[in-house]
Formats: sequence, structure tokens, C-alpha cells
Amino acid sequence: MQISPRCALAIGGVLVGCCSGGVFLELLVKLDPGIGNLVTAAQFAFIALEGLIFTSRLGQAQRNISLRDYALLVAMFFLTSVCNNYVFEFKVSMTLHMIIRGGSLISNMCLGTIILKKSRDLPGHSIGQSGATDADVWRWLVGVTLLVLALFVSSYMGITQELLYRRHGKCAREALYYTHLLPLPAFLLMHDNIRTHWRLACEGETYTLPLLGVAVPLILLYLLGNVLTQHLCISSVYALTTECSSLTVTLIITLRKFISLVFSIVYFRNPFTIYHWLGSVMVFVGTLMFADVPRLPGSRRAEPLKRD
Repeated sequence: MQISPRCALAIGGVLVGCCSGGVFLELLVKLDPGIGNLVTAAQFAFIALEGLIFTSRLGQAQRNISLRDYALLVAMFFLTSVCNNYVFEFKVSMTLHMIIRGGSLISNMCLGTIILKKSRDLPGHSIGQSGATDADVWRWLVGVTLLVLALFVSSYMGITQELLYRRHGKCAREALYYTHLLPLPAFLLMHDNIRTHWRLACEGETYTLPLLGVAVPLILLYLLGNVLTQHLCISSVYALTTECSSLTVTLIITLRKFISLVFSIVYFRNPFTIYHWLGSVMVFVGTLMFADVPRLPGSRRAEPLKRD
């Protein structure tokens, strides 16, 4: 299979940007587990500002997709983004977070079969440790439930993007801009939480910048790193959606999550039990099987999606 330069560049951006963003997110969560809403708001604000200048050209550029068509996509993207970053408040570990989100390919397959009428040939946490209270267990279950909800909503969102691109053509930069701009007012509902964790960040440990000799809060440095790498990550994902089907995009993202999982275990020395390994193997081997990666050379390729 020949990969276009645009597709290869987008895949590289996904691997570099998303993996780096995951590292910064883990550094942030270790310092402040409840920082999720602040991280999400900062990501949305930065990407919306960049899009306002370079994509919308300060409102002068004409839209390809109406705001009405964007409404559902925006709602789903906001929900998944908030849930995925907020679950750390419920004591969900980073490793479990990655494993559950790694199941996005299978959820995409299920929804794709139902909505897009696709068919494929299928081949023939530490919360359980002693000392955890019932309240801890229920709190953890809430976090896991939010992750699973976000997993299926995210898969449906990818299918919605695919349908929009069929009707309106490739407009990844525009979609990236509006999906980050339109939800910004919703963060006002979280202003107390965001303000609290901003204050904690400013009052926390500092780091002295070399050469400049200026001391800045360490959390804000990690937040800046996360925002910049997340911009590279999400813009690459949106570019990839214009080059590949939603299933292929989900496969690439899932494999990226596997890389992040291994790095998290090795570098951050996160606890990883036999049950974590079993779940990881089932998710990622299942990913490869659903994507027909083991198919022998010479097998018939699936036909590309046709645009209306």
C-alpha cells in the first residue's frame, strides 16, 4: 500500500505530538490529579486562537460546513475531551486510562457497522489493592464509566466527521478550528474548578529557566508543553481524517496509545499487574486483528470510500 506524503506527515505528527502530549499530561497529573479541566480549557483556547488567525483569517474566510452541521460534532468533541482529562480526579491510573482508550478501534468497528453499513471479515487497576474503601471503589467506577462513555462517543464522532467530509469535501483545518472555538463558552460552567487549579499551579513548585534566570511555576511549563504538543497531535489527527477512513485513523491512534503505554510503564515506573498485561494484550492484538494487519500479502484491499 502506497502512502501519500500528506498521509505520512500526518501519521508522523500523530506519533510525535500525541506521544509527547501524553508525557506532559502524565507529568501534570502527578503534580495535580484534578488539573484536567484547566488542561482541556487551555488546549481549546490555544487551538481556537491559532485557528482564528490562520484558518478563519479573523472571520474573513468562508465556511465550507454550516454551524448547524458542526453542532453535533462540537458537542461530542467537547464531551470526550472533558471526560478524558477529568477522569484522573476519580483516581483512574494513567495505565488504565490508556488501556481503556486503546479500545477505540473496536468501538469504532461496532458503530461503523451500524451507521455506515460497513462489514469486514473477522478471523476464525490498583484500585483493588487492600485498603481501598467502598467510596474509593465507587469513585473509581465513575471514572471508568466516563472513560467508556467517552470511548464510544469519540468513535461516533470519527464517523460523523467521515460523513461530513463525504458531503462537503476535505476541510480539516476548518473543522479543527470550529470544534475548539464553539465549545469555549461551556468552560464558564467549570470556572471555579479551573480557577482553583490555576491558583494551585501558580503557587506550586518553580523551575528556574536557564540563561534567563527567571523562576516559573513547573506546572505551567508542563501545561505549555502539553498545549503545544496537543496542537500538533490534534491537527495531525484532523489532517489524517481527510486522507483515511475513520477506522484507519482509529487504528493509528490506537497504536500510538500502545507506544505511550509502554513509555509510561518504563519511564514513569507505573505499576502494571498481570491483569493490566492481559487487558493490554487483548485490546492491542484485537486492534491488529480487526484492522486485518495479519492478512497475507496479495489479499484484496477494501475499496476506498466514495464521496457523494
